[in-house]
Amino acid sequence: MANMNLYSRGDKIFVRINMVLIALFTLSTLYPFIYIAAVSFSDGSAASAGNVVYKPIGLTLAAYEYVLSEPLFWSSYRNTFIYTFGGTLVSMLIIIPGAYALSRQQLYGRRFWNLMVAFTMWFNAGLIPFFLNMRDLGLMDSYFGLIIAFACNAFNIILLRNFFEAIPSSFEEAARMDGANEFQVLWKVYVPLSKPAIATIILFCMVARWNGYFWAMVLLKDEQKIPLQVYLQQVIVELSDDEEFGQSLVESVYSFETVTAAIMICSIIPVLIFYPFIQKYFNKGILLGGVKE
Repeated sequence: MANMNLYSRGDKIFVRINMVLIALFTLSTLYPFIYIAAVSFSDGSAASAGNVVYKPIGLTLAAYEYVLSEPLFWSSYRNTFIYTFGGTLVSMLIIIPGAYALSRQQLYGRRFWNLMVAFTMWFNAGLIPFFLNMRDLGLMDSYFGLIIAFACNAFNIILLRNFFEAIPSSFEEAARMDGANEFQVLWKVYVPLSKPAIATIILFCMVARWNGYFWAMVLLKDEQKIPLQVYLQQVIVELSDDEEFGQSLVESVYSFETVTAAIMICSIIPVLIFYPFIQKYFNKGILLGGVKE
């Protein structure tokens, strides 16, 4: 932080107010996670009574033992990894060439194609036509259907296209002089120079896939194919009405609240582990993606 002695009295007050507001905002962002974590490690009776505020009461791993003993939890976890990494890979195989093509000045009808891509951000057919289209194409209740249906995102294409346009043309000219064709220019020049933007888009795709819930719930009927988020929804709905589960709570140290909290914590752990490795690219990718040469 800069030397506070260089600021006027009004500037010092402004800086301190900003620091307080940022601290409050940070606390409000972290508290839900702290609360869910505390509930997941708490005794079931304390969590049900609403006594947990910010730290576990009656520290126990009973909720995690119950969750990790469920076969459907592990199958849904596996499915989430399939949809996340498989979907992100397919998305990048579409987004990178698409953004490169739209960034080419020599592309015939370039303004028209860019407008068509941007148009999909403003208008779409709607939920019912999309569902009917998936049904008629035979993509219901399948891994491939859920992966390919959401493989392309107009915002990500435009973001990467802007980054490609900001790369100096001298790099491409040098590659052309060495005899590089269009594909070699893309994979050996533009992709290596666009790592921050590509890492940012990978993060967007992975988080969207990992948190995907609505269409997975609508399109998937086989329990062995549902992702973790749908499994969590089923737990919340089914366990609340399950008399056998309710009876088991009488003699156990976990509860409905602690079990759902434990599943939530398990669902976000991979994101917390993965994010720090690409976070250094994130801000740079967003900034450069909106700047042109």
